[in-house]
Amino acid sequence: METNYPMGCGCSTGSSDHGPEPFTANIPCEAKKNQYYRTAFWTGEYLQLTLMSIPVEDDIGLEMHPDTDQYIRVEAGLALVCMGPAGNDLNIRRRLCVGDAVFVPAGTWHNIINVGAETLKLSSVYAPPHHPWGTIHRTKADAASAE
Repeated sequence: METNYPMGCGCSTGSSDHGPEPFTANIPCEAKKNQYYRTAFWTGEYLQLTLMSIPVEDDIGLEMHPDTDQYIRVEAGLALVCMGPAGNDLNIRRRLCVGDAVFVPAGTWHNIINVGAETLKLSSVYAPPHHPWGTIHRTKADAASAE
């Protein structure tokens, strides 16, 4: 069986968007390696995987995607997710540990806050893709100015 890894396991080389070609990856390893607020790791026609790095006491920012479902997984660190029907009504609040995931239906307001003592590393799947192919936002401010 052929893989994209030299030894069959571990992180890939490079940080470019690997989609839409078939690809294999160790997502926890890739997420921990990612130093940017948001990196589009794989973008296909119907879904996209991004990696996020959130500093201590920071968050992804309150957002809502009207036409995109989202799956977010904690790869390293501790988080608090807040979700609800409106930006001022985030009635679902849960602590998240490594391996925990959040399913965010289109139209749901949400924010994920780093409540741990280390950088929060997330992987996030958007369906359909939400960011242009190859997106790299080095900081949260870069992401805000791009949108």
